[in-house]
Amino acid sequence: MYGRLGEVLRGELDEVRAQGLYKDERVLQGPQGAAITVGGREVLNFCANNYLGLASDPRVVEAAKRTLDRWGYGLSSVRFICGTTELHKQLESELSAFLGTEDTILYAACFDANGGVFEPLLDQDCAIITDKLNHASIIDGVRLAKAQRHIYEHADMASLAERLQAAKEARFRLIVTDGVFSMDGDFARLPEICDLAERHEALVMVDESHATGFTGPSGRGTHEKFGVMDKVDIITTTLGKALGGALGGATSGRREIIEWLRQKSRPYLFSNSLPMMVCGASLEVLRILREDPEPLRRLDRNQRRLRAGLRERGFDVDAGDHPIVPVHFRRHDQDAIMAQSMSRDLLAEGIYCIGFSFPVVPRGQARIRLQASAAHTDAHLDRCLEAFAKVGRRLGAV
Repeated sequence: MYGRLGEVLRGELDEVRAQGLYKDERVLQGPQGAAITVGGREVLNFCANNYLGLASDPRVVEAAKRTLDRWGYGLSSVRFICGTTELHKQLESELSAFLGTEDTILYAACFDANGGVFEPLLDQDCAIITDKLNHASIIDGVRLAKAQRHIYEHADMASLAERLQAAKEARFRLIVTDGVFSMDGDFARLPEICDLAERHEALVMVDESHATGFTGPSGRGTHEKFGVMDKVDIITTTLGKALGGALGGATSGRREIIEWLRQKSRPYLFSNSLPMMVCGASLEVLRILREDPEPLRRLDRNQRRLRAGLRERGFDVDAGDHPIVPVHFRRHDQDAIMAQSMSRDLLAEGIYCIGFSFPVVPRGQARIRLQASAAHTDAHLDRCLEAFAKVGRRLGAV
């Protein structure tokens, strides 16, 4: 039987390559950072989620080593059997304090957090109202629940109000949105969402993966940025981006919700505990954030300079103030091929970035998603802008 399946897959893979949609995996030959080694040469990295530059910070690495020496490599257990350590409880407590919530539960990844939050809480007499452009992990998590599903147009408050009205008979209603949408770096309209939630007696859940650690005055997230920290009921987020860049996720929020998830959330109950060295390193990251606000300020300066420099050079870049800086090619008929060609030629110029096209983004909306980091220097930014201008002129992108 596999002979037939293999033949079909080979044909479909060839078609993906012909459309310029094939996603190659470039192999790094050293640690993550503003500069990385790929193919035996050093290039500047402008597409990692390493927003605060802490992925290879010596303080974080040393904390992981200390934890490994004390606690060992792994626990070989889930949390409720014999997989809960003092470090897990300490990290959950400190994340709650940082996010301004009552309690927190750790997962192996935010994908698991989103996969484990809806099904235990919401039955068939409940409703989930979800933004059309929410992350794939939210989409998959919603599918696991028996609750009614209502999709509102992206960031469209009139559409959200209509969906809430349509779900008025539901026992409980939950509005769920990304805090920051990963492909464009645009923010959810949280104040308006929270106002609608109050009017319709709905709960609010926000995925803060692209916000925790660096968004808001002290880096707590979009709920801090927009002054609605007391109005968001559930936060899901990751330790794998700004908070050290390894792995791990969390759901944080109202005390009873978190306690119920400990009893019922399948990805929590049936997955091994988060490795202790990740817990130890994450605690060090939270300490750094408490004591040193400079990386937040540096990151903001860098994203503003990168965004403005690209627009000055003629690239199609949206206005915004998030370190995700998408460079669009929607003016080009073969936008996916343009994105892939730009990415390939930029790598030859020493700039590492990736082209995104369907199915990661809708057809006709291919782009290169740049991400600024606090680890980037002015010289790094200048090299990136010069390379974009050179390659863009050569390929006719500008």
